[in-house]
Amino acid sequence: MDRLKTGLTPSGAESYTPEELNALVAEYGWCAPVRILRELHTGRPDPLLEVMAPWRAQSSLRQRPVDGEVFAAVPSEELIDRFLQETDLRIVAEEGEPETEVRTAPELSDAEEVVSEELARIYLAQGLRDRAAAIYRKLSLLNPEKSVYFAELIAKTENNN
Repeated sequence: MDRLKTGLTPSGAESYTPEELNALVAEYGWCAPVRILRELHTGRPDPLLEVMAPWRAQSSLRQRPVDGEVFAAVPSEELIDRFLQETDLRIVAEEGEPETEVRTAPELSDAEEVVSEELARIYLAQGLRDRAAAIYRKLSLLNPEKSVYFAELIAKTENNN
């Protein structure tokens, strides 16, 4: 079993016999790479591996070697030129997708501006009397039954200026 210390690689799975792999799994059952090697050699999934280490599904042992010559065949400058020569670079919505625009920020107009007595009090506490008076005026228009109350607050706010 000293062969385990030499390193585990996907290509090394073929160098083990099925008996050796079973012996390694029996001795090092907790070692997920050994179980992955046995999967690669036998072609049968190891159910215990998925339970004890589900993140190992993306193990580098399961990845096939990359042929570097494929990437070197086309120079990067040519790849960029090919991309830039494409005529239709638009992203088009697939059929069945909504046609409406997605809003990423709220759109408030002056009429929709958030106003409250609490906000006016906060402005007063901060010394922003003009803003507080403007809030009280909007509240007076929105609540005509309280217009006398808001008129008094506006007068107090403006007199303390």
